[in-house]
Amino acid sequence: MELRGKRVLVVGTGKSGIAAATLLSRQGAAVVLQDGNAALSESEVESRLPEGVQATIVIGDLEETEFNCIDLVVLSPGVPTDLPMVENFRINQIPVWGEIELAYQMGKGRVAAITGTNGKTTTTALTGEIMKAFYRSVYVVGNIGNPYTDIALETTDDSVIVAEMSSFQLETVDAFCPEVSAILNITPDHLNRHHTMENYIQAKLAITKNQTKDQVCVLNYEDEILRKEAEKIDASIVYFSSQRTLSHGIFLNDKGDIVYASHKEQKTVLNVKEMNLIGMHNYENVMAAVAISIHMGVPMDIIRKAVCEFKAVEHRIEYTRTVKGVRYYNDSKGTNPDAAIKGICAMDAKTYLIGGGYDKKSNYEEWIRSFDGKVKKLLLMGQTKMDIARACDACGFSDYQLVDSMEEAVDICYHEAEEGECVLLSPACASWGMYPNYEVRGKHFKELVAALPE
Repeated sequence: MELRGKRVLVVGTGKSGIAAATLLSRQGAAVVLQDGNAALSESEVESRLPEGVQATIVIGDLEETEFNCIDLVVLSPGVPTDLPMVENFRINQIPVWGEIELAYQMGKGRVAAITGTNGKTTTTALTGEIMKAFYRSVYVVGNIGNPYTDIALETTDDSVIVAEMSSFQLETVDAFCPEVSAILNITPDHLNRHHTMENYIQAKLAITKNQTKDQVCVLNYEDEILRKEAEKIDASIVYFSSQRTLSHGIFLNDKGDIVYASHKEQKTVLNVKEMNLIGMHNYENVMAAVAISIHMGVPMDIIRKAVCEFKAVEHRIEYTRTVKGVRYYNDSKGTNPDAAIKGICAMDAKTYLIGGGYDKKSNYEEWIRSFDGKVKKLLLMGQTKMDIARACDACGFSDYQLVDSMEEAVDICYHEAEEGECVLLSPACASWGMYPNYEVRGKHFKELVAALPE
């Protein structure tokens, strides 16, 4: 789409919204930057815009007279797509894009895109490192924290873009079409936004909607939803599996070798003992990254070296410190029960677990059952602490304690955990209400741990 002279509404003034407004302004569009948060001021939003970027700022609802003047709408990921305003634009056949779609349409290069309920940040970061080891122009963008629109105009035909895609971002793709896509897993999450599991599944599958048989989609064979939905995907499917041998794809054998099988031969990529990552979920993440990288044209020796050198992503089962013989791990990115189960499974000793936070309408019983004698005590905080406590009672788990803050939780762990045990922050909930995001929550935990006396 030619943007020069078009009147474009950008909804949301966070990182994605500001990046989208900046790209649009630099492409000659007339930008209307709107945010429904009445607590904001125009001057505050204006201060977020880079020098030279022009936008009409609207705080609160958009005037009805503006609706007929808009040529394109760009939604930030946090803006629900079923708002009456958004529905009104669609009824009037005005295109509604997300920040990812805008960047894709304005950018160049080859795209590898990764989604899934859990593991996508680690997989995206690892895939990005593999690509950087072989290609000269590589950008790692999307839900990982770097807006795609920030770099879209820098890309060339030789660029490789590795994009982490959330379900929120995938709701608003239109022409977006990666050369290689990957869906790592699908378990219940964000049902407060998507309302039904079917809606959530369809949002994830949107990563493949424009792919053809000439492109590749990497799927987890052990995910029953993905095996069922694979028949609806037009792209060529490449599976990975942590549980069985595949005749074509990537699998983990009983010796701990990650093996790439083509129709002609099998090649051992590496053994899991050569990696810095721990836990079965990370072995799956590595298999996905290997499959993506192979089909993006990276030689096996480059892939192997990059995987062996890669270290855990911050806030994802991140070793923090050992104090008085107790190991502390930061898994603040475990923002739903399924992710938090993987955190527990990665622990190899009795564990003091810190959980709770913002209510995303999750069910916690499967998480609690995964404790399986490993969790010595569960410290519960945030909006969900009473809901999780009731789930603990229903599951027959009584070793929990309600706390009011991260400080209180860490202090209890410090005074009660014994040598050889672990302390794990893996909340199974989002951070909102107590922290602006999971990064701030994780950093606060690490600061508290760093301050503990020997």
